[in-house]
Amino acid sequence: MWKYDPKSANADEFINHEEIMDTLAYADSHKADTVLLREILDKAKERKGLSHREASVLLACEDGEINEEIYRLAKQMKEDFYGNRIVLFAPLYLSNYCVNGCTYCPYHAVNKHMPRKKLTREQVRQEVIALQDMGHKRLAIEAGEDPVHNPIEYILECINTIYGIHHKNGAIRRVNVNIAATTVENYRKLKEAEIGTYILFQETYHKESYLELHPTGPKHDYNYHTEAMDRAMAGGIDDVGCGVLFGLDKYRYEFAGLLMHAEHLESVFGVGPHTISVPRLRDADDIDSGTFTNGIDDDTFAKIVACIRIAVPYTGMIVSTRENQKTREKVLQLGISQISGGSRTSVGGYVAPEPEDLRSEQFDVMDNRTLDEVVCWLMELGYVPSFCTACYRQGRTGDRFMSLCKSGEIQNCCHPNALMTLKEYLMDYASPHTKIIGDALIQAELKNIPKEQVRNIVVNHLSEIEAGQRDFRF
Repeated sequence: MWKYDPKSANADEFINHEEIMDTLAYADSHKADTVLLREILDKAKERKGLSHREASVLLACEDGEINEEIYRLAKQMKEDFYGNRIVLFAPLYLSNYCVNGCTYCPYHAVNKHMPRKKLTREQVRQEVIALQDMGHKRLAIEAGEDPVHNPIEYILECINTIYGIHHKNGAIRRVNVNIAATTVENYRKLKEAEIGTYILFQETYHKESYLELHPTGPKHDYNYHTEAMDRAMAGGIDDVGCGVLFGLDKYRYEFAGLLMHAEHLESVFGVGPHTISVPRLRDADDIDSGTFTNGIDDDTFAKIVACIRIAVPYTGMIVSTRENQKTREKVLQLGISQISGGSRTSVGGYVAPEPEDLRSEQFDVMDNRTLDEVVCWLMELGYVPSFCTACYRQGRTGDRFMSLCKSGEIQNCCHPNALMTLKEYLMDYASPHTKIIGDALIQAELKNIPKEQVRNIVVNHLSEIEAGQRDFRF
């Protein structure tokens, strides 16, 4: 019998099934305990986070009044640590060749009718230029697991190509990487290639379900997959991004496992995940999400976001175009700090739409708006769209980023950088309507920069951006 140990290097111990089941039983028996619930909320207000067990009690709570307190606290904590900034990015799918048998993904090896594609270096270049022409500065590259078609050398070549493309005023300043679990040596190579965050979704922390959902291929190895973040950090990558695919197993189990993973990284490496993603299962090619019985409704999804924000207040949270506009609007205020915009989930597709008979989407996109429409929408809601990548390029990663975030000093960097990168977008890519709204927003937001010296520097840089200069950062 495995014993729970957050400091262990063994996945069966730091994501311990018995501990999760005990946690869920504890949450069920205390979900109506008003005294305990308020004690947990009082602890959460200290902004130091909650344990997986404490957060699970909040998630199980059915008391309407206390749930409203949870939402209010999540909203306040989001504002305290991330302000009204929302970072924007786009995925770039390099290849859908894959040797795994994942039963929820259309890239699974037994899918013989989906066309298999792999971008050439020139195709990568054209796709990136199209993304630059939209205004994107930050990409998350994606690829199926296939040691023949998608070896680490191919991924590294693509990263090098992306960073080397400068078109008009366009430049990708940060490349995050979402590829299969790999070796410490390969993580070192990714670090040397100057990636931003290494992202890997667990899919499900329930080991028995995991093995059933991944019947074939290297991804079938639950422990190797679950221990990937440890290897990534051992390879020097100190910004990692976790997530589960909600809908594969019971959401409360996944929630507890996700927080246990964060606790493990914090206890072993001194810093938890840089980001947590909360994707939900969607239809895709030969995948019918209706055949999976653990789907969650929008209200449950919103509460998960709120409880994660309270439990790990310093961690960025990501929601993608798997969610529609209405749902994204709801969860933005509860903890989300990054969203994708103008996304394509196919291999290629930014230069020109795929022909109907050659479609290669990994999942159906629920928010099909352009990046400009998303930027305008965010500003109309009172958010500052940010294309900032300064922390990565200034070495503010890992524990250095977290220490700044916890002290509140990050506000003196992030807010000014957000305004300057938004100004770049408005000058180079925005529609006339978006530009009018954005310029007014920037003028209003300058008043929220607390230090006069910093504010004056930003005002000068904004003028220099109007004059044609680019890439100022704190």
